Amino acid sequence: MVSTKTQKRIHFSNGVKVVCQNKKAYYDYFVEETYEAGIVLKGSEVKSLVLGMANLKDSFARIKDGEIFLMNMHISPYAQADKFTEPPPERTRKLLLHKREIRKLIGKTHEKGLTLIPTKVYFRNGKAKVELALAKGKKLFDKREVLKKKTVEREMAKAVKR
Repeated sequence: MVSTKTQKRIHFSNGVKVVCQNKKAYYDYFVEETYEAGIVLKGSEVKSLVLGMANLKDSFARIKDGEIFLMNMHISPYAQADKFTEPPPERTRKLLLHKREIRKLIGKTHEKGLTLIPTKVYFRNGKAKVELALAKGKKLFDKREVLKKKTVEREMAKAVKR
């Protein structure tokens, strides 16, 4: 039995349980397209995900031999699981996409210099899903420009309220 102190609340909207989000991805990258992919999990990783014990910081996806793998995603070990059979927290996990989607992603990542970044992990209809974004990295001046634009919009919204 897991104590309620260690459990996190998982956001519900439209039958989807959001486990974790990579908010920094939208700050560091220009997101062009998003794809939904299934994720292959072992043993108690699913229970850890349900409790919200996952982190997408510094994670990315790689294409190897016509398959897509998620690297550096941290899923904390489940407290009640057997320590000897528990998979490592930052192991490489396989993502499930259709072959034509993988071929499309291979073409876009090689041709345009785009990268695959996970933006969200969630449960839909009882299955763990990852939202992958096809993104291009921002330069420092791009980040500054976006921050300036946000502050201007925020100030205009405040002025309209007054």
